[in-house]
Amino acid sequence: MPPKGPPAKSSARPSAARPPRPEARPAAREDGEQRIAKLLARAGIASRREVERMIGEGRVALDGKVLTTPATLLTDLTGVTVDGKAVRAPAAARIYRFYKPAGVLTAASDPKGRPTIYDRLPDGLPRLIPVGRLDYNTEGLLLMTNDGGLKRQLELPATGVARVYRARAFGEISQDQLESLAEGVTIDGVRYGSIDANLERRTGRNCWIELSLTEGKNREVRNVLAFLGLQVSRLIRTAYGPFTVEGLGPGAIAEVAREDLFRFRQTLKGPPAR
Repeated sequence: MPPKGPPAKSSARPSAARPPRPEARPAAREDGEQRIAKLLARAGIASRREVERMIGEGRVALDGKVLTTPATLLTDLTGVTVDGKAVRAPAAARIYRFYKPAGVLTAASDPKGRPTIYDRLPDGLPRLIPVGRLDYNTEGLLLMTNDGGLKRQLELPATGVARVYRARAFGEISQDQLESLAEGVTIDGVRYGSIDANLERRTGRNCWIELSLTEGKNREVRNVLAFLGLQVSRLIRTAYGPFTVEGLGPGAIAEVAREDLFRFRQTLKGPPAR
């Protein structure tokens, strides 16, 4: 199922008014030319990787000519279509806080017919893409944005944005064991970076643990806690950077105030979103 929101419209001038641009050039110059995959990601069409796949499937065209390479360099999206629909210029970056329920995929569609986040989003939203992923059975805060460049910037470990989780787990664990995660750990050949973990409370052999990390590898929290001998029965992401799940119930969504987003972007230490 495609993301919610109205189909893209173009406010660009008809492409016939200018000669067609070459499909690929050897390198970007300093006059603002960028790869088409980056421009389409910036416009919120999809991630760069997904855009490259769409180009390979013949779904992207320039001035009516189907593109065959993501190396195409353009200064803007004038004349570009995706699935036959004109692409409008990137809108101002927006971010939404979405409470992803458990039992929902962070994906546009699922061949097995399982529900996705787009089945849970209300109508009337702009085209949104998720920042990172949450596992099928993980719930909590999922940031959604219309800006592919901002999405990538927030996902990069180098940006240093903390993700905070609360895990309910079964098993014996001590605070000393959790503090050892600050040094990182290697599990089955995969290196997980520093994790700040704290034992919140324990009832019998059940406990709640809060964990803060900046990498967000696939199933990182579950894998690390399993390595410590714990069985996770519930996992909630409560925060991503300064944005929290507070005030949201499962399936609810709320836009971050633009001034809050602006202030947050000034604090990012990774490569800028463009």
